[in-house]
Amino acid sequence: QVQLVESGGGLVQAEGSLRLSCAASGSIFSIKDMGWYRQAPGKQRELVAEITSGGSTSYAGSVKGRFTISRDNAKNTVYLQMNSLKPEDAAVYYCNAVIRETVLAPTQRYWGQGTQVTVSS
Repeated sequence: QVQLVESGGGLVQAEGSLRLSCAASGSIFSIKDMGWYRQAPGKQRELVAEITSGGSTSYAGSVKGRFTISRDNAKNTVYLQMNSLKPEDAAVYYCNAVIRETVLAPTQRYWGQGTQVTVSS
């Protein structure tokens, strides 16, 4: 059983910063890609940032230059440093990871429970 547990959300003023963390635990042989998605009320879930096991990153255009994704492979943890936050960044942020539980198992995509980010103007 694999679990992804997020932390670090909260309320911040515009132009402020937050750092989200997501730790994977349970039966894990390897983790491939990890990422962050977000979903605002009435909108579809969208990709914010992704990072491969080798450290290559990609970002949504709306956050490029303001958000930084990183990971600690030894801790099975992915981070999202969010700077210069805007009211339009407010959403529930979900962690995502592609995980292989055993050497012979196929990879599966797992989701965290989500953490709320609120940005006041």
